[in-house]
Amino acid sequence: MRRWNGWGDDQFSLELPEQGQSFLSERIGAATPLQDTTLASVCASVPESRLPADASVDDLIDRTPETRVRHARGQSLADWLAMRSGEIGEFPDGVAFPKTNTDVRTLLHFAQEQDVHLIPYGGGTSVAGHINPVDQGKPVLTVSLASLNRMIDLDRESQVATFGAGTPGPLVESQLRAQGYTLGHFPQSFELSTIGGWVASRSSGQQSLRYGRIEQLFAGGRIETLQGTLNLPTIPASSAGPDIREMILGSEGRLGMITEVKARVSQLPEQESFHVVFFPNWNDARTAARRLVQNRVQLSMLRLSNAIETETQLALAGHPRLIGLLERFLAFRGADEGKCMMTFGVTGTRPQCRAALAEARKICASQQGVYTGTKLGAKWAEKRFTMPYLREALWHMGYAVDTLETATDWDNVDNLLNSMETNLREGLADRNERTHVFTHLSHFYGQGCSIYTTYVFRVADTYEETLSRWQHLKNTTSDLIVQNRGTISHQHGVGKDHAPFLPVEKGELGMRAIRSLTDSFDPDQRLNPKTLLD
Repeated sequence: MRRWNGWGDDQFSLELPEQGQSFLSERIGAATPLQDTTLASVCASVPESRLPADASVDDLIDRTPETRVRHARGQSLADWLAMRSGEIGEFPDGVAFPKTNTDVRTLLHFAQEQDVHLIPYGGGTSVAGHINPVDQGKPVLTVSLASLNRMIDLDRESQVATFGAGTPGPLVESQLRAQGYTLGHFPQSFELSTIGGWVASRSSGQQSLRYGRIEQLFAGGRIETLQGTLNLPTIPASSAGPDIREMILGSEGRLGMITEVKARVSQLPEQESFHVVFFPNWNDARTAARRLVQNRVQLSMLRLSNAIETETQLALAGHPRLIGLLERFLAFRGADEGKCMMTFGVTGTRPQCRAALAEARKICASQQGVYTGTKLGAKWAEKRFTMPYLREALWHMGYAVDTLETATDWDNVDNLLNSMETNLREGLADRNERTHVFTHLSHFYGQGCSIYTTYVFRVADTYEETLSRWQHLKNTTSDLIVQNRGTISHQHGVGKDHAPFLPVEKGELGMRAIRSLTDSFDPDQRLNPKTLLD
């Protein structure tokens, strides 16, 4: 069963190896965990629903406390602290489970007639506050699209598949693979996140080098709005004015509810493998990554860890004897202190894979890279969707972990990365606390790349002080990002948490245009208020 106050299936957990515990203790100190509240205790605090009775929708709506608790928060660290402490704040007044487009239209009509706010809910994996209710004096109805979870159509000739927007990643892939196809969109939240949520938040998958981000995969679809149904046809390309698809991409539920997604799919590849190269230093590693993408080497994914992340990953990997042998081999080859690990994937036909691997190894070798084969790459692929479970293990040891992500041009990567890490590393110094910070570059473009930074700190004696530590680190670093040529979000969306920082990136005129768009579709601001626009 899914955890009510954390990530994923409660029957699965990741254990931190003993050397991993020692590693963190040495860097930021031993920690003491906070006490978790119980589901029963939180359910007892849920107020009576304010939703009016209405025969047209009552059979679609669940008003029970546990269902409302389970749909009250997402997966940001602030959400985590709220659920673990029991100080959740606002709850939805009910959760609707529509089964058809007609049901969604009925719910929209109900919201207009009864003055209700609606929040679209996909997989509940938001780390930016998208799905959190806010108190504006109105009843709040969360609308779960979980029942819209199947492939509706597959056009083999055009390679376009139509899915219900609530279809989670594993069901998207299993239904396609049964027909010999793949979408190829694999965000780390793949286990729980949905295809509609990917479109609404402009998601990026781990193999976007081959398959593209969701904006390249989103071919069209259906959106139920307060002004009527919006159908987006699947035209391969058009110069007929502004692209309406682009208005829906990243709209985060402010314009309407995405109920169907038409996506561009690919035939399953003949072959796929993941490889690891170690570089003696960051400069060689970053240069190799830039050359790989600017030379258009046909890789399916590319990830580059800086020296601290490389050290951390090896420390948390377990198998100390094997890691020790690897370290000695790398030191002999010149990749010792300060080494950086690159993971890349090759996917496609056998000739494509052979050519891509040969070219990648050639470029890496020219930057002093030490190729170590596919064993570590296979381990990465095996655990690529399980890393969010590590937060649970760290929490029970007394540590909080969160991430910040952005993207910038190549000439600004080192400046922004170092500024982010320094701010996070020193951010709690006035509270006599240390923060362990490490980074990888996770998505690559000819122009630049994304920066994905993880930070770990000890929980405080109270939930309030722990939240205060997070807020300080999150807000000061977010401000630093937008003031230094970075986007406030490369792949997690804006939500409510990032909304205050969006005007710096978009500018006054840009924000006015976005507001005009939301006002046109939703003049009363009843769809997901406070999300995207602060």
